Amino acid sequence: MRKRVYACLAALLVLLVAACGKTATSGTEDEIKIGAIFSASGGAAPLGKPEMETVKMLVEQWNKQGGIDGKKIKLIAYDDKSNQNEAVLSTKKLIEQDKVTALIGGTISGNSLAMIPLIEKAGIPYISLAASKQIVNPSDGSSRHWTFKTAQGDDIVIQKLLSFLKEKGWTSIAWLNVANAYGTSGHSEFVHYAPEYGVKAVIEEEFEATVDDAKAMLTRVKKANPQAIVVWGTAQESAVVTKNIRELGIDVPIIESHGVGTKSFIDLAGEAANGVILPAGRILVADQLPDSDPQKETLLTYKEQFEKTYNYEPTTFGGHAWDAFHLLMNAIKEGKTDKENIREALEKTTDFVGISGVFRMSKDDHTGLDADSLVMVQIQDGKFVLAED
Repeated sequence: MRKRVYACLAALLVLLVAACGKTATSGTEDEIKIGAIFSASGGAAPLGKPEMETVKMLVEQWNKQGGIDGKKIKLIAYDDKSNQNEAVLSTKKLIEQDKVTALIGGTISGNSLAMIPLIEKAGIPYISLAASKQIVNPSDGSSRHWTFKTAQGDDIVIQKLLSFLKEKGWTSIAWLNVANAYGTSGHSEFVHYAPEYGVKAVIEEEFEATVDDAKAMLTRVKKANPQAIVVWGTAQESAVVTKNIRELGIDVPIIESHGVGTKSFIDLAGEAANGVILPAGRILVADQLPDSDPQKETLLTYKEQFEKTYNYEPTTFGGHAWDAFHLLMNAIKEGKTDKENIREALEKTTDFVGISGVFRMSKDDHTGLDADSLVMVQIQDGKFVLAED
């Protein structure tokens, strides 16, 4: 009798261990971990906050619809506080501790570039949201096997900007850029392409991302007598420079980078923002596009969903996150959770209609966008409108 009881207890113990084992692994079997890093606070918050919020919104939408093949998407997102070291530490944690299937984010170029060596070494699909061409096409020849991005490269944006300057006859300009990876990369592309368009800089200057008064620099700019001023930075620092230009009474057109494509720039610059022209994605002027535009329906849907969820207008930066998330989900559908298969599926993306443009990626192009993904936009009465030709 005692032996029979022991046998029953042993059998019950085996069943319990098996059940516990099944429970312990079912969490990972029934979900797909996606890592994300955004500059949701700090100097780049006007860019990173809408990125973070966009992805959170999309994860909720996809999970309500059943996720991918019945597996829920688990988002593990970190705020790097616009700090490069924080971005690196968060990347390390996502790879080594959280063991995510893929990673999106890197709001600003410097942070993205700092993250890439860890990502390439680990062999994990990564979609950056930053602009620098170096992210996918580095001049030092380092590996970008696993790295993709959704923001238009600064080489593409610079050519769009130069073409506009040439059309307007503003060929003697002042070039001002923020002194970080984003600014220096834009400057390098300007130096490379400007001669092709007959545009030259009569003065070139740099300003810090923490600038609070650029009047000394702009006094030199005023003396150089440019036909227009190009300010290459993001919302916070560019707003300071723009206000100082107006305060000094420098009465020439101001053309800025796509880094100010957010309502936050208008709020920061105030009245000084009016008249500013920039190359940008179509989301800023979605309702002004003709019905024939292939992106219009997608843009308006995202705009409606985002405004309903967060009660403010979406930005080009949130759009980069929207694109990255959907590109990754589509790739996971194709490649399941095998990292190399996901990477290959991303590389084969063709005619994907996104917020930043229509993506056509390849082995040699891990962005998949051209100058047609951009339009020239002007700020009028505190709103973005299509710029006149």
